[in-house]
Amino acid sequence: MTETAGNSPDRDDAAWGFDTLQIHAGAAPDAATGARATPIYASTSFIYESSEQAAASFALDDLDSYAYTRMSNPTTSVVEQRIARLENGAYAIAVASGQAATALAILNIVRSGDHVVVSKQIYGGTLNLILGRFSEIGITATLVDDLTDLDEWRAAARPETRAFLAESIGNPTGAVLDIAAVADVAHAVGVPLVVDNTLATPYLVRPLDHGADIVVHSTTKFLSGHGTVIGGVIVDGGSFDYSDATRWPGFSSPIGQNPAGYWERFSGRTLAYSLRLRTTVLRDYGPAVSPFNSFLLIQGLETLSLRMRQHVANARAIVAFLQAHPLVERVHYPEATGNPSAELAARYLPRGAGAIVSFEIAGGRDAGATFVESLRLFSHLANIGDVRSLVIHPASTTHSGMTPDQQRVAGISPSLVRLSIGLEDSADLVADLDQALAASAA
Repeated sequence: MTETAGNSPDRDDAAWGFDTLQIHAGAAPDAATGARATPIYASTSFIYESSEQAAASFALDDLDSYAYTRMSNPTTSVVEQRIARLENGAYAIAVASGQAATALAILNIVRSGDHVVVSKQIYGGTLNLILGRFSEIGITATLVDDLTDLDEWRAAARPETRAFLAESIGNPTGAVLDIAAVADVAHAVGVPLVVDNTLATPYLVRPLDHGADIVVHSTTKFLSGHGTVIGGVIVDGGSFDYSDATRWPGFSSPIGQNPAGYWERFSGRTLAYSLRLRTTVLRDYGPAVSPFNSFLLIQGLETLSLRMRQHVANARAIVAFLQAHPLVERVHYPEATGNPSAELAARYLPRGAGAIVSFEIAGGRDAGATFVESLRLFSHLANIGDVRSLVIHPASTTHSGMTPDQQRVAGISPSLVRLSIGLEDSADLVADLDQALAASAA
């Protein structure tokens, strides 16, 4: 019933570069047919060879077989192995959405009465999850106003704190997390650092290499890249110590009829966090990813680095245009002139700061609405990370669940417009933005 199926990355590929890993890691020609591309295993369940194997699967003694697609699937296993390898993690678990990835990553280490510390410079849906749904089940949170203020992170921790959560690049303002410094604070108070790496992708930064303990992605975005599939993934670095039974009782509780818990049985193989997540939280809440969605995600992963290079090049061209435009009051992008994240971006993001560019338009909210409605090449929709360029007004959509004061602290003004820069010719994107800005002034 575990269906881990060799999820731990194959370290025989340790010398491969990123471009090679994104095509080959975790995959092999299909043993039954010789198919070179990973097949879609559209099966809910898989045959046990014997009663003994079935019992071993349920007892977590057999970690190499598949039994039920709600917990794992051969197509999805390729995704998991590949993303684990790209993030330099010990193990990855794919789920049905990015929101599910964040929820399960935290739920695996908290229970009612526990507490988390969260950056305010984060996706609005994540804040809704933390402040709304988690609070309903007794999990409280403290929001950090300034993610660069290590004293604020430190002061927010309590005895019942169980995790720190932030984004590597904040959505939508582009604030860059000092991963190593915040990880040090988290570890000093005895909790793991969870980093949402959706905007950066492992091509631009690997948070686990800088001290983070768990990475989550909405694979809907840049990892898939084409606006066709919903998904999420949790990557465990395999290094955090969950042995304290008082703080982490779920890792020490008996597993079924076996008196040993996940930490005792699997920490030596860096699998305690991931196996507990797969065989309890994912199993019981049930947000399984479809094998078909995993197949589409594989197609996106194979071109990730190529797409990210073009995303970054186009974003830089757009930033240069916006910074020179008289109707643009401020540009939010880590590499933009005068941006407070510029030094951190240079340190953590040498390949570029991603594809999300936000700016404040002269004329306020009404001008922003006119601007959005006047665009022709940019699509007005609630997504990012597509090959197509996208636009939205965060204050009235993605972050509308926040109060005006919360929006202000998070850097989201009524005039803020968020762009997700796609792969079109940059000159065409600039021309579209130029005519829409002219319309907003008119």
